[in-house]
Amino acid sequence: MGRFARYDSMFLRLFLVMAAIMLGVHVLGVTVIESLFPRPGAHHGAHDARGNPPPAPPFPRGGPPPPPPPPRGIWPPHLGMLFQLGAIVAASWAGARLLARPVQQLASGAGRLAQDVHAPPLDEYTGPAEARAAAQAFNHMQQRIRMQLAQQSRFLAAVSHDLRTPLTRMSLRLEGIGDNPVRYRLRQDLAEMNGLIDATLYYLRDRDEAAGPRQRVDVLALLQAIVDDAAELGHDVTLSGQAAPLLAYPAELRRAVVNLVENAQRYGERAHIVLTDSAQRVLIDISDEGPGIPPAELSRVLEPFYRLESSRSRATGGVGMGLSIAADIVARHGGELILANRETGGLRVRMDLPRA
Repeated sequence: MGRFARYDSMFLRLFLVMAAIMLGVHVLGVTVIESLFPRPGAHHGAHDARGNPPPAPPFPRGGPPPPPPPPRGIWPPHLGMLFQLGAIVAASWAGARLLARPVQQLASGAGRLAQDVHAPPLDEYTGPAEARAAAQAFNHMQQRIRMQLAQQSRFLAAVSHDLRTPLTRMSLRLEGIGDNPVRYRLRQDLAEMNGLIDATLYYLRDRDEAAGPRQRVDVLALLQAIVDDAAELGHDVTLSGQAAPLLAYPAELRRAVVNLVENAQRYGERAHIVLTDSAQRVLIDISDEGPGIPPAELSRVLEPFYRLESSRSRATGGVGMGLSIAADIVARHGGELILANRETGGLRVRMDLPRA
């Protein structure tokens, strides 16, 4: 049953049910009409109103009685039957499509909402009353989700911003302490906390900028600009592949790629970007030549503020937000961030972005 599940839809079910009902009613009606009003020449085996058989036709002189005419079967079908079957199929298809269209529109709208909370709302003024009520409920739910996300963003931004004041005071007070190991460690802690705040504020800012509609983005030009920026800083980043423009949030998409390239540079010294295009999706593979990630940790490194034990040295930088931010951005595009270790060594991070 699994391979037939993708063909099991409300439209197909309604079509089969309506076709079976109309065909059954048609066959029953033809049978009743034929029994009540027999056609000329079809009296063989018929009875009158009292149940008596009809009188036998007179025998012709000098020969045996003529054989009865053979009964008309359903095969081969005659032209009238073909027209009737065609009318039944067409009426069933039109009726099933009319009934299933509101549900299909709701399913499509729910899919868009699952991929992007800022997707256009559903049409609340077409379809039957039940479909309009469901569309209104979906739109209300979408507005509530947007409000909650906005409140969460404002709260986190306010907390992160307010933390800068005590951190600044602590930095000023550290200047009055003589040089010693404690002062050095405190300055490192303050630098790490400032990095956490900056990462949170940048993430919230980019998410708020993505509240508008998607734009057609030249993915190749965006990636080439990132490669050029890295080259100016002396980093080894290469790019290969082609892709047609993609509907996306340009600022968010750039932020995700930059995070992944910085991770590849930090832990693998160089980054290789491979762009693959198809009619259904765009793939952006970012590979490095580092030590890779243990298989048991591949899913955990996508959690916010999570860092591997081997990368906890503050000298390597990073606060454990790069991969989680990239995964969240890709998810808001309806895609998936996939991590895998390369057979030749290093890590490959794939951004799978659907075109629909």
